[in-house]
Amino acid sequence: MQINRNFIVKSTTHQKPILTDVFYHKNNKKKPLVIFCHGYKGYKDWGAWNLAAEKFAEEGFFFLKFNFSHNGGTVEDPIDFPDLEAFGYNNFEIELDDLEDVINWISTSEYIKEIDTDNITLIGHSRGGGIVTLKASENKKVSKVVSWNGVSDYGSRFPSKLKRTVWKMNGVAYIENARTKQKMPHYYQFYTNFKANEERLTIKNAVEKINIPHLIVQGNIDEVVPPIEAENLHKWNPKSELLFIEKMNHALGCSQPWEETKMPKHLAETVEKTIQFLKK
Repeated sequence: MQINRNFIVKSTTHQKPILTDVFYHKNNKKKPLVIFCHGYKGYKDWGAWNLAAEKFAEEGFFFLKFNFSHNGGTVEDPIDFPDLEAFGYNNFEIELDDLEDVINWISTSEYIKEIDTDNITLIGHSRGGGIVTLKASENKKVSKVVSWNGVSDYGSRFPSKLKRTVWKMNGVAYIENARTKQKMPHYYQFYTNFKANEERLTIKNAVEKINIPHLIVQGNIDEVVPPIEAENLHKWNPKSELLFIEKMNHALGCSQPWEETKMPKHLAETVEKTIQFLKK
């Protein structure tokens, strides 16, 4: 297996680098391309994502995962969020731009002999599930889309009007990272950017437009993104496939760091079911 990790894809619209990994078997045969997007406070090396990437490559896919340019990581330290200023200035529009850059780059890269550019799947976890859904509705290169415990609505996740007033007055609000204990900033532009682009960033609008194969995988004990969100996604696109996994939490059974040599049971099941869906 060929694994190339931590190389830079340059953003065409933002100054920050997009740190990227690819996993594949090099044989000069065109393979279905899978692009994976991490979630909120996430990164490409979180938990058992590397083991999942290896499994996709073993099954004949070209698998790419990356860090959003403003996720708070750096080239030197992609895991522990040393660039909190970048995190604070992140927003959904930037993440959509990053994903567009990755799709365009891989479609014309040195790996072109290994990739079937007519067979591109986007997979996203949590907040990333929303991003890939939005992108699938607006980029005709995307052939299939999959969300793993993916969100169905961004607007409802913003704080109440009273808290937004305080946020606007202060210019910044903070959230604690449970693992690192960092106080991670959100500058008020996060909200104003959403409102300025609300029609584009409303996931319901995107889901109703999707006419490609669409898989929704959801843990039935997810407390971060509750099962009703998956049900909403499926309701908005009745042609989608909805799969509930019993006793699966938001993290798909993973934790950080993941030091075992095998994926946790629920991530392994999610990957297996996703691969079956993609091979139909």
